[in-house]
Amino acid sequence: MPSTYGLLAFMSATELLLAITVFCLGFWMVRATRTQVPKGLKSPPGPWGLPFIGHMLTLGKNPHLSLTKLSQRYGDVLQIRIGSTPVVVLSGLNTIKQALVRQGDDFKGRPDLYSFTLITNGKSMIFNPDSGPVWAARRRLAQDALKSFSIASDPTSASSCYLEEHVSKEANHLVSKFQKLMAEDLNEKFYSFMKKLISEHYRTFEKGHIRDITDSLIEHCQDRRLDENANVQLSDDKVITIVSDLFGAGFDTVTTAISWSLMYLVTKPRVQRKIQEELDTVIGRDRQPRLSDRPQLPYLEAFILETFRHSSFLPFTIPHSTIRDTNLNGFYIPKGCCVFVNQWQVNHDQELWGDPNEFRPERFLTPSGTLDKRLSEKVILFGLGKRKCIGETIGRLEVFLFLAILLQQVEFNVSPGEKVDMTPIYGLTLKHARCEHFQVRMRPSGPQHPQA
Repeated sequence: MPSTYGLLAFMSATELLLAITVFCLGFWMVRATRTQVPKGLKSPPGPWGLPFIGHMLTLGKNPHLSLTKLSQRYGDVLQIRIGSTPVVVLSGLNTIKQALVRQGDDFKGRPDLYSFTLITNGKSMIFNPDSGPVWAARRRLAQDALKSFSIASDPTSASSCYLEEHVSKEANHLVSKFQKLMAEDLNEKFYSFMKKLISEHYRTFEKGHIRDITDSLIEHCQDRRLDENANVQLSDDKVITIVSDLFGAGFDTVTTAISWSLMYLVTKPRVQRKIQEELDTVIGRDRQPRLSDRPQLPYLEAFILETFRHSSFLPFTIPHSTIRDTNLNGFYIPKGCCVFVNQWQVNHDQELWGDPNEFRPERFLTPSGTLDKRLSEKVILFGLGKRKCIGETIGRLEVFLFLAILLQQVEFNVSPGEKVDMTPIYGLTLKHARCEHFQVRMRPSGPQHPQA
């Protein structure tokens, strides 16, 4: 029988050989995937990743926080790997501006459609919700779809549907067949549901009596069909697709913005009181707020900006990719490289905002009480440059109108002594925990306001 010492020596030698083999394999994989960098440039820095999975474990449950921490160590241009696919992460306002504004032609990515639903007077311009049950069913269906897609559409997930060809085949296999089938089933249900509602619009359509965007599209199609010189013809299926995109793109993001706003109002009663004092002074109670009132309500605008900045409920833009070899701050980014833009980091940059964790709308006001346009442009939620959200203007107007109308009429608070959990929950958008003690009541007449 071999001695115990000899057996231990044999095991140690085997383990050493295995470790050397694994190291050599990993080193070979890194060298094989490394891009040849032109002379005078360098590859973006970043931490070492594990074979096959890269930095997926490093990102954790809050990738926006993990990537912000990495940017503090490696700089505003860093590189990670998702699976075996290299991903460049951009942080810092100046770097992002240089990449997406000055060098916008070097990057591609479909225009963000984060927010494209406008609601006025309590009615959607996409659909006129005459029937409460129908509207509720449509909302539930959209919420189910968003829950199903929350993992698949996470821009830092290896299974991200947004990365498309940029993510390695190994990573794409991580998406379960069940999840894909569920997504396809919900997508089919959503399309069928929208088709039924739009068919009803066609049935009840009256020319000259436009109830919403759907009616406007129907009228446009009919006018085009009568015009022999029209170059663009919209089919009925195209109308369904357009309306579905408008509704789907704006549903979650706008409701998330309003929801965060209400949470800040109940946790900051002084802020709520100041907004209502401004509304009472500028508008009063005799009429509803209008979009034309917006320039005269700078504190409400400042509150919305601070909500966007502090919550950063869209922590990343959709992933972009380079369409040609690119030089950014002396770093070489090859053609076809996937690029993440960390909006959360910019909105919580201490050099820009002082104490970024303090919720203070006054930071956006000048000493004279007007809105500081220069500072407001530093809040990033809709992206920048040519690839920014095409629904930004409509989204901002919708949030403004919602809050102005609500705060003119009602006040929000929580039960005395109850705490509100404002910890963000990562998903398709950052959400807050459900608030069980949220209360709404009509504002008393006269100059009275909610007490702090």
